[in-house]
Amino acid sequence: MSALPVVPDPRDLPEAERLAAFGRALDALKARVDAELGEADVRHIRRVDTFSRTMEVVGRALIHVSFEPVTFTLGVGALWLHKQLQATEVGHSVLHGAYDGLPGAERFASATWWWEVPIDEEAWRTGHNQRHHGFTNIAGKDPDIHFGPVRLTEHTPWDARRNRGQLPFSLFVLFPNFGFTMNAHFTGITDLHVGNGRPGGHDFIPDRSWATWRRAYGRAWRKYLPYYGKEYVLFPALAGPFFWKVALGNALSEVMRDVYTAATIFCGHIGEDVAAYPEGTRARGRGQWYAMQAEASSNFEVPLPVSILCGALDRQIEHHLFPKLPPNRLREIAPEVRAICEAHGVTYRTGTWGEILGAALRWIGALSRPRPSDLATATAAP
Repeated sequence: MSALPVVPDPRDLPEAERLAAFGRALDALKARVDAELGEADVRHIRRVDTFSRTMEVVGRALIHVSFEPVTFTLGVGALWLHKQLQATEVGHSVLHGAYDGLPGAERFASATWWWEVPIDEEAWRTGHNQRHHGFTNIAGKDPDIHFGPVRLTEHTPWDARRNRGQLPFSLFVLFPNFGFTMNAHFTGITDLHVGNGRPGGHDFIPDRSWATWRRAYGRAWRKYLPYYGKEYVLFPALAGPFFWKVALGNALSEVMRDVYTAATIFCGHIGEDVAAYPEGTRARGRGQWYAMQAEASSNFEVPLPVSILCGALDRQIEHHLFPKLPPNRLREIAPEVRAICEAHGVTYRTGTWGEILGAALRWIGALSRPRPSDLATATAAP
């Protein structure tokens, strides 16, 4: 009887071969899932969208007619469900092109989708889809790690004026106004006013000319005006003398969505153990690109209903490996991705939501003070 061939452990291979095998394994997984995409995925997004829009009607009606705290609170909660689902499970996935080309999903085309958050779609597609996902956590390339008032990696120089208070700023200013501040970031307004945290750096503006100011504010206000006009003018006005009650309910649902979304997104790429790459880093081959994406991301473990409200960004590793996959598919393949990472010696970071968020916030707090690398740079400077 002939002996079975010995299959080498991928972790024992030279790095280039190990990463090439890692890339082939993920490519095979992606090809299989792509071949399965279709009716089930369209049915999922339709159901979530229908539930979301039902919650909007229920929420706005309850806020409008409420005369006591219980009905008002139920209305705010229902409206928050709508806004949360539209921000993440529906809108974020649609704008990534998850349903482009699927029969029956024409209404969810990325090019024509109006996102029900105060973020300009065109600016977001450029800054997020192209630049963040193309250059994840690479200094000087990924605009998501160079956010002017907040230092997110050691590759952004420490500045006492900006960074000393960045943890309370994040918790009490950025989190509750996440949609507003992200629009300012992606349209270039933040770059114009405070830069991106790097000396002379900016991500979304070519210069500081009057034309650049006009373009940045034009892009921002083309979303701010219709979005906030609906939330704080139109619907409150329909309530007549109860204008301020409806405005308050709408504002509370906005803050709830923004805090929940920020707590989800901050977990994805921030933390002392999360890979952040120096300027000029480039992947050599698809396998290394996959590995860089995985090691620059973090997952967290939550029940399915909570994951749906997160838009599957609790599966951030899978999302960064395959950003165009629908959220239900990211949840489905997560165990396989984890197994492939572990088999090929690639870090797969996960934990409870509290653990991962706590690590992200502790890192933001640590970066509010000079790090050893900052002191070394200052010592070496002429």
